[in-house]
Amino acid sequence: MSITVLRPGLLTTVQDLGRAGLQKYGVIFSGAMDTYALRVANLLVGNEEGEAALEITLTGPELQIEKDVLIALTGGDLSPTIENESIPLWKPVYVRKGSVLRFGPCKSGCRAYLAIVGGINVEEVMGSRSTYLRASIGGFNGRALKAGDCIELRTPSEQSSQLLKELSFEGELPFSAPTWSVNKELYIREKNNNVIRILRGSHYELFTPICRKELFEETFKVTPQSDRMGYRLSGPTLTLSQSFEMVSEAVALGTIQVPPDGNPIILLADRQTTGGYPRIGQVVSIDIPIIAQLKPGETIRFKEVSLKEAEELYLNREKELNELRTGLSLKGVRNF
Repeated sequence: MSITVLRPGLLTTVQDLGRAGLQKYGVIFSGAMDTYALRVANLLVGNEEGEAALEITLTGPELQIEKDVLIALTGGDLSPTIENESIPLWKPVYVRKGSVLRFGPCKSGCRAYLAIVGGINVEEVMGSRSTYLRASIGGFNGRALKAGDCIELRTPSEQSSQLLKELSFEGELPFSAPTWSVNKELYIREKNNNVIRILRGSHYELFTPICRKELFEETFKVTPQSDRMGYRLSGPTLTLSQSFEMVSEAVALGTIQVPPDGNPIILLADRQTTGGYPRIGQVVSIDIPIIAQLKPGETIRFKEVSLKEAEELYLNREKELNELRTGLSLKGVRNF
């Protein structure tokens, strides 16, 4: 064994980047809610960016580290500690065998991502190690972690092994970390802004002029009924100009559907494959992590952007990740 779960936390699951290409067969995509945080965490420990990691929601677990490992925590700040000493986020951390990783109050965000050197060794199901709870497939036996579970790790890559060696040290401290970290200011600024950029949906023009105006001028609140399938919002009631019959159509990550009650739903990682409600908008891909880090009761506003703007935002984010990937692969920890 490599890691033993002493306490599971509120909801801790194994997630990667999801089951791509199978929605046409009715297979749910799943995967990490905040893919940006997951990708960065994996890169920091030398893993492939899509390796399986732990998605930790609101209240974190208590984990016994059974061997010397390299970890990275990104996303929300759930007050992580090792042996009661705070550990940093957004950087690799070397943890000694026998240490206990704990989490405290949720200071910011909603979900933290724990990447471990080598990645989590669970069986692939339809090309992914992600957990889909409703169908009990993937991840750790198709379920959230519970006390007593033993998590095995995959064999580290050459880069991961080098990072682990660079950060190892003599002495009795339970962990060590470099002085550098990922520049997370853009991530934090976007998260604190809570303005979600969207494209017009295929049924946008079918809503009343007043509703189309309110969509971009009013505030919406995340309701407690929100989950990994979708975030349900309350706010101005969005109504159609007239009723019409529609056939169920394919939906995507970030599709904003409006059911008969007029309260929009943003479809997320565990979304269904098709939907029969009118689609008023589509969240741009790089703003999905903002939504993923929102807690019930928090508010958002929508801002319209063009398809060209959405593409530029996506390309800029991928450029940043590529620069991080290149930098980590070319330089050792002590050269930063």
